[in-house]
Amino acid sequence: MIVQQQIEQQLQSRFSPVFREVTNESYLHSVPPDSETHFRVVIVSSSFEECSRVARHQQVYAVLALQLAGPVHALALHTYTPAEWEAREQVVQASPDCLGGSKADPT
Repeated sequence: MIVQQQIEQQLQSRFSPVFREVTNESYLHSVPPDSETHFRVVIVSSSFEECSRVARHQQVYAVLALQLAGPVHALALHTYTPAEWEAREQVVQASPDCLGGSKADPT
């Protein structure tokens, strides 16, 4: 839970979001139990006004550079302005199922 807490704190500090959800989705993948390697982030912030989706993601990557260089293998980002979040009725699609990729999978 340490990595997840770091991510939450850093996003809160940098973006002052009106909504933030960080979900550890590692259990959905071929990783050891209690891993913190795959995360889904939903963040709604006025900091994203006037920014493209790419620019928003780059901002988040910059804030989480330490985690992305180490324990975090995958980061699913959903970044919205408050107006976009309201237009979506505060709903985000669920992450897709893991398609494998484990070394244990037959080739």
